[in-house]
Amino acid sequence: MLTSITTIIISAIIGFLEGPSLLKKKLKLESWIFFTILLIGTLLSILLELRVKLPNPLDLITYIYKPISDYVFGILK
Repeated sequence: MLTSITTIIISAIIGFLEGPSLLKKKLKLESWIFFTILLIGTLLSILLELRVKLPNPLDLITYIYKPISDYVFGILK
């Protein structure tokens, strides 16, 4: 629990340090992207600290391309 709070505090510090400079320069798109990626990274970090089983992105890619691979190898035989 302490590591989750530490992660949130560090993310908040990063947001408070980088956010105003982006908003001052009127970089709205860049600030949205920055805060979105910061939020996703913070959530993933907290989930890893709490030992929540996260799916592997490679499994999704394998699931999508496996039928295509089987079809191509079937043609080549």
